Amino acid sequence: MHELRGIKAVVLGLGVHGGGVGVARFLAEQGADVLVTDLRPAELLADSLAALADLPIRYVLGEHRAADLAAAELVVRNPAVPDTSPFIQIARAAGAAIEMEMTLFFRRCPAPISGITGTKGKTTTTMLVGAMLQQHAVDTVVAGNLRVSALAQLGRIGPTTPVVLELSSFVLEGLGAAGLSPRLALVTNMSPDHLDRYADFDAYVAAKLAIVAHQQPGDTAILNADDATAPQFAAAAGGAIGWFGMRDPGPQHALAAWYADGWLIVRVDGRDEAVCPAAELQLDGAHHLANLAGAALLARVHGVPCATIRTAVQQFRGVPHRQQLVAEIGGVRYINDTAATAPGAAIAALHSYAAPIVLIAGGSDKRLPLAPLARAIAARARHVILLAGNATPQLQHELASVPGAPPTSGPYDDIGQAVAAAAALARPGELVLLSPGCASFGMFRNEFHRGEAFCAAVARMAEAADGS
Repeated sequence: MHELRGIKAVVLGLGVHGGGVGVARFLAEQGADVLVTDLRPAELLADSLAALADLPIRYVLGEHRAADLAAAELVVRNPAVPDTSPFIQIARAAGAAIEMEMTLFFRRCPAPISGITGTKGKTTTTMLVGAMLQQHAVDTVVAGNLRVSALAQLGRIGPTTPVVLELSSFVLEGLGAAGLSPRLALVTNMSPDHLDRYADFDAYVAAKLAIVAHQQPGDTAILNADDATAPQFAAAAGGAIGWFGMRDPGPQHALAAWYADGWLIVRVDGRDEAVCPAAELQLDGAHHLANLAGAALLARVHGVPCATIRTAVQQFRGVPHRQQLVAEIGGVRYINDTAATAPGAAIAALHSYAAPIVLIAGGSDKRLPLAPLARAIAARARHVILLAGNATPQLQHELASVPGAPPTSGPYDDIGQAVAAAAALARPGELVLLSPGCASFGMFRNEFHRGEAFCAAVARMAEAADGS
């Protein structure tokens, strides 16, 4: 573990979600000599810079300078900066230690860590687990890939504090290189994503395997019995394995969660317990039932009673930006699912609703195949409003090749115009669904900026409707 006082530390990238802010603050408060460098100019980082204004931090913005990396003793890279970056190579060649926020946190956290990853559903599952644990222990910490700095929470974590972290593949790359895995790991599911970073799906899965690869006897991996990659995670895990899914995985598994006769059942130490009716989960889409099963199993491993889990389920209303009901205007529901940055997530959303859909989709490319999304759109959407981006022409091409595909409008480079176009088409009883299936860069800082812009446009329409 690094002694930070007086060390020359470089924070490489504040991150599109401002994740570097927590790192820079932590290092500065520990007495490090901190320099933050980011390729973006100051005007695009105004909020992050304001959050750090009270600290003696130096900045190099709009560029990275090789000399700064060569002089560093410690470099903390943002997860979006790959380990193959030439600037990381400069720092490593000069003898600097290379860390990420999560490696710093894992080395210093006094409590066992529960880590959650997967392609779809990891944020909802993380928040579900957090809600269950907070009903049981109010000091529960929920952080990670949620725009919440884990390092900022260290001061309130004791040896028995429940700690739940959402872990992306980018973060897991760093944890794997450092030989670190959480004591409790949950993998929701795996499907192709981030192929703009990884050579192929196998490489993406390999990055995710770090969540279990360094577990020890006494640790636990909770895996989706219905996911094709689960055997790979089971083979890599070093501790006990629990299974969740829609069916009983069999009495040979002493740790499991599934559904029977409409009820969620959890088995711990070979004992079956009924938790709650599936219908009590207030989220649209059958895929959320698997998330619930995994979350409940993890909570039971933590010792949360079934009655407490049920209370949390009854109160849980979902996560902003993930199939979030923003408003109902003139009988039309407006749903913000901006976090669907991959085709698989958008496909799941399309199949979550029975009502006819006016879909807002498209954006920037992640090298993911869009033909499956086009087929799902043809099956479920009545019209598609396209957002501008370098993946949108490919989505248009795929839609044109699907028989019965709905008409399209756009592409729009202003989301307010896109929402207005969708509203003009939607009829009472239908819904306008922002579920892009693509990343957001180009038009927006990140997917949350896109969702916030969508919500603001809907709010303006709601105000106008109220005043008419």
